[in-house]
Amino acid sequence: MEIRSGDLDDLPVIMAMLDEAVAWLAAAGRTGQWGSEPFSTQPRRVEGITAKIRSGTTWIAEVDGVPAGGMTLTSTAPSHVTAAGEPEVYVSWLVTSRSFAGRGVGAALLAHAREEARRAGVGLLRVDCYAGSDGRLVDYYRRNGFEPVETFTVDTWPGQLLAQRV
Repeated sequence: MEIRSGDLDDLPVIMAMLDEAVAWLAAAGRTGQWGSEPFSTQPRRVEGITAKIRSGTTWIAEVDGVPAGGMTLTSTAPSHVTAAGEPEVYVSWLVTSRSFAGRGVGAALLAHAREEARRAGVGLLRVDCYAGSDGRLVDYYRRNGFEPVETFTVDTWPGQLLAQRV
């Protein structure tokens, strides 16, 4: 697996991975996180991912040259969570292609985020995620070294802010 720098040229592949994730979640009856409509058909979602790519540093994980996952790192948290009060690296979004599920792509991207924080001399890495239904996503981040910090709600969407020291 290789992790390379990404940019807006990667938007189509990123949207395809997000669409795969939505379809997978919907097929499992777990529509609370992102609904059931593909991200790529929702202008607000496309604009949101585009803005995150523009405002941060995007990374694409590739397996044998095929995009397998991606994330964007920023230096500030979104407005729906409490500010850190110190320099941080924030995982703005993270997705793995369903074709590569279970192969450690997300974990490799999070390890890369830790390395980027260290490289920048920043000791705090944070992420937020959906905290509803079965809590599987919170558990995933916990398995990757994050600890819950606070819960929040955006409209009716339950979220969890997590952090780790690097």
